[in-house]
Amino acid sequence: MPGGRLTQQERQQIALGLADGLAYAEIARRLDRPTSTVTREVMRNGGPTGYRSDLAHRATERRAHRRKQPAPRGPEATPQAYGRDPEAVREYEEALTTVFMQSGLSKMMAGVMACLCISDSGSLTAADLVQRLQISPATVSKAITFLESQDLVRRERGEGRRERYVVDADVWYQSMMASARSTARIVETARQGVGVLGPGTPAGDRMENIARFLDFVSETTARAAQQAREILHTRAGTPPEESSAPDSDHGEADRDG
Repeated sequence: MPGGRLTQQERQQIALGLADGLAYAEIARRLDRPTSTVTREVMRNGGPTGYRSDLAHRATERRAHRRKQPAPRGPEATPQAYGRDPEAVREYEEALTTVFMQSGLSKMMAGVMACLCISDSGSLTAADLVQRLQISPATVSKAITFLESQDLVRRERGEGRRERYVVDADVWYQSMMASARSTARIVETARQGVGVLGPGTPAGDRMENIARFLDFVSETTARAAQQAREILHTRAGTPPEESSAPDSDHGEADRDG
């Protein structure tokens, strides 16, 4: 199996494969490359609908050139007290960004999320993100606004008038609860559809099955998030009664059940 960086010809084959609607695994098989290599290449360079082989090749060359430069990309790229390898951290950041993109985030939003997650403090300012990602303040603001709307990030007042953007265990809890509430709304709408389409009809049965399945998923997600939060807060020394305060109607329903 060939190793090393993808060639320009291989990138052209990837672009053709995407245009033909081929799965990443099939494109990788034709190139005799790991599927992860093709997945990372596509998600790092515009995703399946925005991938262009020429732009991807130039972007890779620019990244390779930057890595040869002695100046680090930002403060997190310099050797840390923990003895981290800056190159390994940078590659991991790219891998984490790719995973977030596969979950549905855009490239910039995924990059911001990855930066926050791998920072030791779990929080960064807009200036930190601009420096680390080499993007504009407006792009940072747009990414943060979206991530905040999904309960993936929260804002805190930092020194002076600067805001800090935070990712921690409680943010993930809030995000999971928001997901559970969103799923519960789909359940409610699906059950309305049963009445409209008629119980016992093919379409009505389909909507009933959707409602039953997602209702179980929603309740299980909310319950698991509550339990995980209580366990983690207890380990951190927080009294369980504080960590189990209801955050949603779902939480109340879980305890009543």
